[in-house]
This record gives sequence, structure tokens and C-alpha cells, in this order.
Amino acid sequence: MSPDGSTTILESPTLAIGGRVLPARYCLAPLAGYTHLAFRRALRELGGLGLATTDLVHALQLLTGNPKSLALVETHTEDRPLSVQIFGGEARVLADAARWLEDHGYGGVDLNMGCPMAKVNGSGGGARLMCDAGGAARLVEAVVAAVSIPVTVKMRLGWDRSSLTAPALACEFESVGVAAITIHGRTRAQGFQGTVDLEGIAAVVDAVTDIPIIGNGDVRTVEDAARMRQVTGCAAVAIGRGAMLDPWLFRKLGDIAEGQPPRDPSRDEQVDFLARHFALMTEQHGERSCILFRKFAAWYGAKLGIPEDLEQRLRLFETNAEFGEIVAEIRERHGDRRQHVATALIKVPNGPVERW
Repeated sequence: MSPDGSTTILESPTLAIGGRVLPARYCLAPLAGYTHLAFRRALRELGGLGLATTDLVHALQLLTGNPKSLALVETHTEDRPLSVQIFGGEARVLADAARWLEDHGYGGVDLNMGCPMAKVNGSGGGARLMCDAGGAARLVEAVVAAVSIPVTVKMRLGWDRSSLTAPALACEFESVGVAAITIHGRTRAQGFQGTVDLEGIAAVVDAVTDIPIIGNGDVRTVEDAARMRQVTGCAAVAIGRGAMLDPWLFRKLGDIAEGQPPRDPSRDEQVDFLARHFALMTEQHGERSCILFRKFAAWYGAKLGIPEDLEQRLRLFETNAEFGEIVAEIRERHGDRRQHVATALIKVPNGPVERW
């Protein structure tokens, strides 16, 4: 922040990661159960988004053609630039999955070493990989050697406060050819509790020589993004839950990068975004979209001015026609809402939620 309280971001808005030049330094972080194709496309249409990364995908299931895994990597010509995040505990399988992605035209591979979920860690993937620095480095090296597209890593500060391995791992990963590292400023033991450790992210920035470090965690406003950049020195910021709380956050950051005041969405833009996201989801998932879309209601309600009773109906609707009726009523009663804190912040789902 500048002395007068305004947000200033002075460097070039673009960023090079490997052979790719991102149009912006603000990226969509992978969120299990949420960062599917429709959400990515809806955000891109608002502007300001640099790189998007898919929901985490099990490497072996991708290779065996698991339908759910293939749905997670489904993309579109408008969904660029994109990286696919894969996880697993075997270097050979991860390398094969990376080759599969390159062969199928994907532009980047992101290796997950940050997921705190037990079912991911139990298979040797996610944050568990950070517990064996030598093994993690060999695994990353194998994936980098397998493909010509950029390979990046997303990790946490460490397993717990007594094992903050991220700086040492970042140095090792840079030496074996990783193009960038995203660091979430919490340990695995924290999950999503507590506050992000910006000094911990700064230590990772200091540990590398040339590759970009992308900061991640607790970024919900343009001020949060500016503070992340200024305190840590990171080259870019990955935004996850903040993008669901305010889908226009990327556009606002893009406005600031261009020296313009950040634009808040109009009433019509807010309701149009809700309808557009659902339309894109229906394009991909058909009638199943009604179930898949419900979990967004608690994130969108406050920002989109949805009255509480209509937010509740969005968590329960069963048909496209019913969705249309709810949207029409939201247009009529927009802003008729008592609670201005997103319902999702009162009770945050732990991992993917199919029906909520």
C-alpha cells in the first residue's frame, strides 16, 4: 500500500513461467471441488486472470482414463493459459501423467505437494512429499525430464512448525529445472486454520535465484494481494477462496496494474455472472449441474446481493427451470440481504462437497 492508503503495483503486469508469458500476475489457485472448467471460463470473461490451475487430479487415474479425472482436465480454447495439477507418490506415474498431458496439448503441469487432506497424504502424495526432501527432489526431477512444457510445484511451508522444509525444497526444485513454485503460507498441520505466514513465504522467495515464487493464502481483497506482494517479495499471487468470495477480484487487480481505479460490478453484472456460471456448467455437465452448482451459493450470496432465502433455495434447487425462477427473483430483490458476510465463511467445507 502507498502512504495515502491506495494500492500500487509498479512492475510489468505480465510474468514469464518457463516458455509461457502470463497476461497477469494474479492466478487462480486449485480448489478441490470448485475450480472446474465452467468456473475458470466465467472468471476469465471478467478479465484480469493470469494463469488458472485445475482441481487436483490423481495421476494414475488420469492415465487409466477415469471419467472423473478426465472431466477435471476438460478444457476449452478460451481456457488459456492453463496448468493441470496432478498428485501421487510415484515418480514414474507422475512422469507418465505429465507426458500424457503434454501429448494432449496442455501447456503446463503443476505438482501438488500442498494438499493437507488425509486421503491424498495417505497415498504418499500432497504435503506428505515434503517430509522426504531427497525423494521429493528426485520425483520432481523425473517429471521435469519427462516433458518440455513448464513444470511447477505447489507446496506448503512444511508438514508442521517443527519441519519448515519449503525453503530448502524450493532451492532443490530450482536446481532440477522447476519453472515456478506456488507456496501456501501454512503448514500441513494447520490445514486452513490460523493465518497465513507471510514471513514464511518470504523465506522461500529468498531461497531461490531466478524462478518466480507465487504467494498463496488469505488473499480476499486487492489490499491483501498488495500486502502479500510487498511483505514477501513474491512475483505473483495465487487466489483460491478469495475468487469465490469476489469473482471480480482479478479484474480489480488488473485495473490497478493498468493505473486505473478498481471497478466494482454493477447490480446487473452480479446477477449476470451467476447466470453465466451456471450456463457454462450446464454446457459441460447437463442436468447434473443443478447438484454441482449448489455449493457455490454460500460463497456467492453476499457479494452478489442474494437475499438469504434465495441463497437457501440455490442450495436446494433441482432443475434448470427452477434456477431460472430463482435468478429472476434475485433480479427483483437484489440487495435485500441482512447478512453481508458470506455464509461460506461461517462454515467452510473441508475439501470437495458434492451436495451442500
